[in-house]
Amino acid sequence: MKKLVAVKPMEAALIEYENQEIKPNEVKIEVEYASPKHGTEVIDFRGLTPFMDENFSEEWRMFLPREEGSAPGIVFGEFQLGNMVVGKIIEAGSEVTDYKEGETVCTYGPIMETVVVNAIGNHRLRKMPEGGKWQNAVCYDPAQFAMSGVRDANVRAGDYVVVVGLGAIGQIAIQLAKKAGASIVVGVDPLENRCEIALKNGADVCFDPTACDVGLEVKKLTKKLGADSIIETSGNSAALQAALRGIAYGGTISYVAFGKAFPEGLNFGREAHFNNAKIVFSRAASEPNPDYPRWNRKRIEDTCWELLMNGYLNCEDIIDPVVPFSESAEAYMHFVDQRPELSIKMGIYYKK
Repeated sequence: MKKLVAVKPMEAALIEYENQEIKPNEVKIEVEYASPKHGTEVIDFRGLTPFMDENFSEEWRMFLPREEGSAPGIVFGEFQLGNMVVGKIIEAGSEVTDYKEGETVCTYGPIMETVVVNAIGNHRLRKMPEGGKWQNAVCYDPAQFAMSGVRDANVRAGDYVVVVGLGAIGQIAIQLAKKAGASIVVGVDPLENRCEIALKNGADVCFDPTACDVGLEVKKLTKKLGADSIIETSGNSAALQAALRGIAYGGTISYVAFGKAFPEGLNFGREAHFNNAKIVFSRAASEPNPDYPRWNRKRIEDTCWELLMNGYLNCEDIIDPVVPFSESAEAYMHFVDQRPELSIKMGIYYKK
Protein backbone atom coordinates (compact mmCIF):
# COMPACT_ATOMS: atom_id res chain seq x y z
CA MET A 1 0.00 0.00 0.00
CA LYS A 2 1.15 3.54 -0.73
CA LYS A 3 0.74 7.06 0.60
CA LEU A 4 1.57 10.50 -0.79
CA VAL A 5 4.50 12.15 0.98
CA ALA A 6 6.55 15.32 0.54
CA VAL A 7 10.00 13.76 0.40
CA LYS A 8 11.73 17.15 0.12
CA PRO A 9 10.65 20.72 -0.64
CA MET A 10 8.54 20.80 -3.82
CA GLU A 11 8.89 17.05 -4.42
CA ALA A 12 6.11 14.52 -3.79
CA ALA A 13 6.28 10.75 -4.06
CA LEU A 14 4.16 7.68 -3.40
CA ILE A 15 5.91 5.59 -0.79
CA GLU A 16 4.95 2.25 0.72
CA TYR A 17 3.56 1.85 4.20
CA GLU A 18 2.64 -1.13 6.36
CA ASN A 19 -0.93 -2.05 7.16
CA GLN A 20 -1.97 -0.41 10.43
CA GLU A 21 -3.84 -2.30 13.11
CA ILE A 22 -6.80 -0.38 14.47
CA LYS A 23 -7.50 0.38 18.12
CA PRO A 24 -10.88 -0.42 19.74
CA ASN A 25 -12.04 3.18 19.20
CA GLU A 26 -11.01 3.41 15.54
CA VAL A 27 -12.23 2.52 12.07
CA LYS A 28 -10.25 1.81 8.93
CA ILE A 29 -11.43 3.45 5.71
CA GLU A 30 -10.62 2.18 2.24
CA VAL A 31 -10.26 5.46 0.38
CA GLU A 32 -12.18 5.96 -2.87
CA TYR A 33 -11.71 9.71 -3.40
CA ALA A 34 -9.41 12.33 -1.92
CA SER A 35 -8.25 15.91 -2.31
CA PRO A 36 -5.33 18.02 -1.07
CA LYS A 37 -5.39 21.60 0.17
CA HIS A 38 -4.28 24.24 -2.29
CA GLY A 39 -3.45 27.01 0.17
CA THR A 40 -1.63 26.53 3.45
CA GLU A 41 -0.46 23.01 2.55
CA VAL A 42 1.37 24.32 -0.52
CA ILE A 43 3.29 26.79 1.64
CA ASP A 44 4.28 23.83 3.83
CA PHE A 45 5.16 21.76 0.74
CA ARG A 46 7.53 24.47 -0.45
CA GLY A 47 9.18 24.73 2.96
CA LEU A 48 8.12 28.37 3.31
CA THR A 49 5.79 28.07 6.29
CA PRO A 50 6.69 30.01 9.45
CA PHE A 51 6.11 26.74 11.31
CA MET A 52 9.44 25.40 10.00
CA ASP A 53 11.56 27.26 12.56
CA GLU A 54 8.88 28.79 14.74
CA ASN A 55 5.79 27.69 16.63
CA PHE A 56 2.62 29.64 17.26
CA SER A 57 2.23 30.06 21.02
CA GLU A 58 -1.38 30.00 22.16
CA GLU A 59 -0.24 31.57 25.44
CA TRP A 60 1.52 34.52 23.81
CA ARG A 61 -0.66 34.58 20.65
CA MET A 62 2.44 35.04 18.50
CA PHE A 63 5.11 33.07 16.64
CA LEU A 64 8.13 32.24 18.79
CA PRO A 65 11.34 30.33 17.94
CA ARG A 66 11.18 26.59 18.45
CA GLU A 67 13.18 25.23 21.34
CA GLU A 68 16.73 24.34 20.46
CA GLY A 69 16.99 20.72 19.34
CA SER A 70 13.27 20.33 18.66
CA ALA A 71 12.07 19.00 15.30
CA PRO A 72 11.04 21.52 12.64
CA GLY A 73 7.36 22.01 11.96
CA ILE A 74 7.61 20.13 8.68
CA VAL A 75 9.78 17.01 8.43
CA PHE A 76 10.27 16.14 4.77
CA GLY A 77 10.17 12.42 4.14
CA GLU A 78 7.43 12.12 6.78
CA PHE A 79 5.10 14.98 5.83
CA GLN A 80 1.96 13.37 4.36
CA LEU A 81 0.00 15.40 1.85
CA GLY A 82 -3.77 15.57 1.73
CA ASN A 83 -6.82 17.12 3.30
CA MET A 84 -10.09 15.23 2.80
CA VAL A 85 -10.93 11.60 1.98
CA VAL A 86 -14.12 9.71 1.11
CA GLY A 87 -14.35 5.94 1.31
CA LYS A 88 -15.90 2.82 2.84
CA ILE A 89 -15.31 1.54 6.35
CA ILE A 90 -13.68 -1.88 6.02
CA GLU A 91 -12.94 -2.48 9.69
CA ALA A 92 -14.43 -1.16 12.94
CA GLY A 93 -12.98 -1.41 16.45
CA SER A 94 -14.74 -3.30 19.21
CA GLU A 95 -15.83 -0.12 21.01
CA VAL A 96 -17.25 1.61 17.93
CA THR A 97 -21.06 1.73 17.95
CA ASP A 98 -22.01 4.64 15.68
CA TYR A 99 -20.33 3.33 12.51
CA LYS A 100 -20.25 -0.03 10.83
CA GLU A 101 -18.42 -1.81 8.04
CA GLY A 102 -19.65 -0.93 4.57
CA GLU A 103 -20.74 2.64 5.38
CA THR A 104 -19.37 5.41 3.18
CA VAL A 105 -17.86 8.26 5.16
CA CYS A 106 -15.89 11.47 4.71
CA THR A 107 -13.20 12.74 7.04
CA TYR A 108 -9.97 14.65 7.27
CA GLY A 109 -7.10 12.47 6.20
CA PRO A 110 -3.93 12.17 4.12
CA ILE A 111 -3.84 10.86 0.57
CA MET A 112 -3.21 7.14 1.05
CA GLU A 113 -4.97 3.86 0.35
CA THR A 114 -6.39 3.32 3.82
CA VAL A 115 -7.00 5.86 6.56
CA VAL A 116 -7.47 5.03 10.25
CA VAL A 117 -9.39 7.51 12.40
CA ASN A 118 -11.01 7.76 15.80
CA ALA A 119 -14.71 6.87 15.55
CA ILE A 120 -15.92 7.74 19.05
CA GLY A 121 -17.15 11.29 19.60
CA ASN A 122 -15.56 12.43 16.35
CA HIS A 123 -17.93 14.85 14.60
CA ARG A 124 -15.47 15.15 11.71
CA LEU A 125 -16.11 11.57 10.69
CA ARG A 126 -19.16 12.25 8.54
CA LYS A 127 -21.53 9.65 7.10
CA MET A 128 -22.29 10.24 3.46
CA PRO A 129 -26.06 10.42 2.91
CA GLU A 130 -27.67 8.71 -0.07
CA GLY A 131 -27.13 10.92 -3.10
CA GLY A 132 -24.35 12.91 -1.43
CA LYS A 133 -21.66 13.90 -3.92
CA TRP A 134 -18.03 13.11 -3.22
CA GLN A 135 -16.99 16.38 -4.88
CA ASN A 136 -19.03 18.29 -2.32
CA ALA A 137 -17.68 16.13 0.51
CA VAL A 138 -14.02 16.88 -0.24
CA CYS A 139 -14.90 20.59 -0.15
CA TYR A 140 -15.91 20.27 3.52
CA ASP A 141 -12.71 22.06 4.59
CA PRO A 142 -12.66 25.00 2.14
CA ALA A 143 -16.40 25.52 2.67
CA GLN A 144 -15.74 26.27 6.34
CA PHE A 145 -13.27 29.03 5.53
CA ALA A 146 -15.56 30.42 2.84
CA MET A 147 -18.44 30.55 5.31
CA SER A 148 -16.25 32.16 7.94
CA GLY A 149 -15.11 34.77 5.41
CA VAL A 150 -18.67 35.58 4.38
CA ARG A 151 -19.88 35.80 7.98
CA ASP A 152 -16.91 37.90 9.11
CA ALA A 153 -17.56 40.25 6.17
CA ASN A 154 -21.08 40.75 7.59
CA VAL A 155 -22.72 40.07 4.22
CA ARG A 156 -26.42 40.97 4.33
CA ALA A 157 -29.35 41.04 1.96
CA GLY A 158 -28.99 43.76 -0.65
CA ASP A 159 -25.24 44.19 -0.17
CA TYR A 160 -22.65 44.69 -2.90
CA VAL A 161 -20.08 41.93 -2.43
CA VAL A 162 -16.74 41.27 -4.13
CA VAL A 163 -14.88 37.96 -3.86
CA VAL A 164 -11.21 38.15 -4.86
CA GLY A 165 -9.52 34.90 -5.91
CA LEU A 166 -11.71 32.16 -7.33
CA GLY A 167 -10.08 29.05 -5.99
CA ALA A 168 -12.18 26.62 -3.96
CA ILE A 169 -12.73 29.03 -1.05
CA GLY A 170 -13.58 31.92 -3.35
CA GLN A 171 -15.95 29.85 -5.48
CA ILE A 172 -17.88 28.70 -2.43
CA ALA A 173 -17.89 32.25 -1.01
CA ILE A 174 -19.52 33.42 -4.27
CA GLN A 175 -22.34 30.93 -3.78
CA LEU A 176 -22.83 31.74 -0.10
CA ALA A 177 -22.87 35.50 -0.68
CA LYS A 178 -25.44 35.25 -3.45
CA LYS A 179 -27.64 32.88 -1.48
CA ALA A 180 -27.38 35.23 1.51
CA GLY A 181 -29.20 37.82 -0.60
CA ALA A 182 -26.39 40.03 -1.88
CA SER A 183 -27.79 42.07 -4.75
CA ILE A 184 -24.51 42.24 -6.67
CA VAL A 185 -21.78 39.61 -6.37
CA VAL A 186 -18.52 40.27 -8.20
CA GLY A 187 -15.82 37.68 -8.78
CA VAL A 188 -12.21 38.70 -9.39
CA ASP A 189 -9.68 36.35 -10.99
CA PRO A 190 -7.38 36.49 -14.02
CA LEU A 191 -8.31 32.96 -15.13
CA GLU A 192 -11.19 32.74 -17.57
CA ASN A 193 -12.30 29.22 -16.61
CA ARG A 194 -12.56 30.18 -12.93
CA CYS A 195 -14.66 33.19 -13.84
CA GLU A 196 -16.95 31.04 -15.98
CA ILE A 197 -17.59 28.68 -13.06
CA ALA A 198 -18.26 31.62 -10.71
CA LEU A 199 -20.72 33.14 -13.19
CA LYS A 200 -22.47 29.79 -13.46
CA ASN A 201 -22.85 29.52 -9.69
CA GLY A 202 -23.91 32.96 -8.52
CA ALA A 203 -21.56 35.74 -9.62
CA ASP A 204 -23.23 38.57 -11.51
CA VAL A 205 -20.02 39.75 -13.12
CA CYS A 206 -16.32 38.87 -13.06
CA PHE A 207 -13.29 41.10 -13.55
CA ASP A 208 -9.81 40.17 -14.72
CA PRO A 209 -7.43 42.16 -12.48
CA THR A 210 -4.72 42.04 -15.14
CA ALA A 211 -7.00 43.71 -17.69
CA CYS A 212 -8.73 46.46 -15.70
CA ASP A 213 -8.67 48.62 -12.60
CA VAL A 214 -10.82 46.40 -10.39
CA GLY A 215 -11.43 49.04 -7.73
CA LEU A 216 -12.60 51.56 -10.30
CA GLU A 217 -14.82 48.99 -12.04
CA VAL A 218 -16.46 48.09 -8.72
CA LYS A 219 -17.14 51.76 -8.06
CA LYS A 220 -18.66 52.15 -11.53
CA LEU A 221 -20.84 49.08 -11.04
CA THR A 222 -22.15 50.36 -7.71
CA LYS A 223 -22.75 53.97 -8.87
CA LYS A 224 -19.60 55.21 -7.10
CA LEU A 225 -20.61 53.73 -3.74
CA GLY A 226 -18.24 50.77 -3.67
CA ALA A 227 -18.56 47.30 -2.18
CA ASP A 228 -20.10 46.80 1.24
CA SER A 229 -17.96 43.70 1.70
CA ILE A 230 -14.89 42.33 -0.03
CA ILE A 231 -13.73 38.78 0.68
CA GLU A 232 -10.05 38.47 -0.20
CA THR A 233 -8.81 34.90 -0.69
CA SER A 234 -5.82 35.40 -3.03
CA GLY A 235 -3.14 36.72 -0.67
CA ASN A 236 -1.87 39.02 -3.43
CA SER A 237 -0.71 42.51 -2.40
CA ALA A 238 -2.11 44.12 -5.57
CA ALA A 239 -5.46 42.47 -4.79
CA LEU A 240 -5.54 44.07 -1.35
CA GLN A 241 -4.67 47.45 -2.86
CA ALA A 242 -7.52 47.04 -5.37
CA ALA A 243 -9.87 46.03 -2.54
CA LEU A 244 -9.03 49.22 -0.67
CA ARG A 245 -9.87 51.17 -3.85
CA GLY A 246 -13.15 49.36 -4.38
CA ILE A 247 -14.47 49.22 -0.82
CA ALA A 248 -17.31 51.53 0.20
CA TYR A 249 -16.75 54.04 2.99
CA GLY A 250 -16.87 52.05 6.22
CA GLY A 251 -17.04 48.73 4.39
CA THR A 252 -15.39 45.50 5.51
CA ILE A 253 -12.58 43.55 3.88
CA SER A 254 -12.59 39.97 5.13
CA TYR A 255 -9.04 38.75 4.64
CA VAL A 256 -9.26 34.96 4.37
CA ALA A 257 -5.96 34.21 2.62
CA PHE A 258 -2.96 32.85 4.54
CA GLY A 259 -0.89 35.76 3.27
CA LYS A 260 2.78 35.87 2.44
CA ALA A 261 5.17 38.74 3.12
CA PHE A 262 4.12 41.60 0.87
CA PRO A 263 6.66 43.19 -1.46
CA GLU A 264 7.23 46.94 -1.45
CA GLY A 265 4.31 48.73 -3.06
CA LEU A 266 1.33 48.09 -0.77
CA ASN A 267 0.36 51.61 0.26
CA PHE A 268 -1.98 52.32 3.16
CA GLY A 269 -1.54 56.05 2.51
CA ARG A 270 -3.88 56.01 -0.47
CA GLU A 271 -7.55 54.91 -0.42
CA ALA A 272 -7.12 53.11 2.90
CA HIS A 273 -6.48 56.43 4.60
CA PHE A 274 -9.74 57.93 3.31
CA ASN A 275 -12.25 55.08 3.14
CA ASN A 276 -12.43 54.13 6.83
CA ALA A 277 -12.28 50.48 5.76
CA LYS A 278 -12.21 47.66 8.25
CA ILE A 279 -9.88 44.72 7.57
CA VAL A 280 -10.88 41.58 9.43
CA PHE A 281 -8.47 38.65 9.36
CA SER A 282 -10.89 35.76 9.01
CA ARG A 283 -10.12 32.18 10.03
CA ALA A 284 -12.76 29.55 10.75
CA ALA A 285 -10.40 27.60 13.02
CA SER A 286 -9.71 30.46 15.45
CA GLU A 287 -11.56 30.22 18.73
CA PRO A 288 -13.45 31.89 20.19
CA ASN A 289 -15.41 32.69 17.05
CA PRO A 290 -16.25 36.41 16.57
CA ASP A 291 -19.89 35.44 17.23
CA TYR A 292 -19.11 33.30 20.30
CA PRO A 293 -20.93 31.84 22.18
CA ARG A 294 -23.58 31.44 19.49
CA TRP A 295 -21.06 30.29 16.88
CA ASN A 296 -17.96 28.15 17.07
CA ARG A 297 -15.91 25.98 14.71
CA LYS A 298 -18.19 22.98 15.20
CA ARG A 299 -21.31 24.95 14.30
CA ILE A 300 -19.58 26.19 11.14
CA GLU A 301 -18.60 22.60 10.29
CA ASP A 302 -22.07 21.22 10.97
CA THR A 303 -23.69 23.93 8.86
CA CYS A 304 -21.28 23.48 5.97
CA TRP A 305 -21.78 19.72 5.92
CA GLU A 306 -25.55 20.15 5.79
CA LEU A 307 -25.31 22.67 2.93
CA LEU A 308 -22.89 20.46 1.02
CA MET A 309 -24.92 17.28 1.38
CA ASN A 310 -28.35 18.78 0.67
CA GLY A 311 -27.14 20.34 -2.57
CA TYR A 312 -27.42 23.96 -1.41
CA LEU A 313 -23.78 24.29 -2.47
CA ASN A 314 -22.47 22.89 -5.75
CA CYS A 315 -18.81 21.90 -5.85
CA GLU A 316 -18.75 19.57 -8.85
CA ASP A 317 -17.24 22.24 -11.09
CA ILE A 318 -14.66 23.14 -8.45
CA ILE A 319 -13.03 19.69 -8.37
CA ASP A 320 -10.80 19.93 -11.41
CA PRO A 321 -8.77 18.12 -12.55
CA VAL A 322 -9.54 14.62 -11.26
CA VAL A 323 -6.54 12.26 -11.49
CA PRO A 324 -5.90 8.60 -10.59
CA PHE A 325 -4.17 7.86 -7.29
CA SER A 326 -1.29 6.19 -9.16
CA GLU A 327 -0.48 9.56 -10.75
CA SER A 328 -1.12 11.71 -7.67
CA ALA A 329 2.54 12.55 -6.94
CA GLU A 330 3.23 13.94 -10.41
CA ALA A 331 -0.19 15.61 -10.51
CA TYR A 332 0.35 17.26 -7.11
CA MET A 333 3.64 18.78 -8.19
CA HIS A 334 2.20 19.92 -11.52
CA PHE A 335 -1.32 21.12 -10.71
CA VAL A 336 -1.02 22.16 -7.07
CA ASP A 337 2.52 23.52 -6.85
CA GLN A 338 4.01 24.38 -10.25
CA ARG A 339 0.96 25.28 -12.34
CA PRO A 340 -1.85 26.11 -9.90
CA GLU A 341 -3.61 28.12 -12.60
CA LEU A 342 -4.48 24.79 -14.28
CA SER A 343 -6.57 23.60 -11.34
CA ILE A 344 -9.07 24.81 -8.79
CA LYS A 345 -9.10 21.92 -6.31
CA MET A 346 -7.56 18.67 -7.52
CA GLY A 347 -9.55 15.48 -6.99
CA ILE A 348 -8.13 11.98 -6.78
CA TYR A 349 -9.91 8.70 -7.53
CA TYR A 350 -8.63 5.27 -6.56
CA LYS A 351 -10.64 2.84 -8.67
CA LYS A 352 -12.70 3.01 -11.82
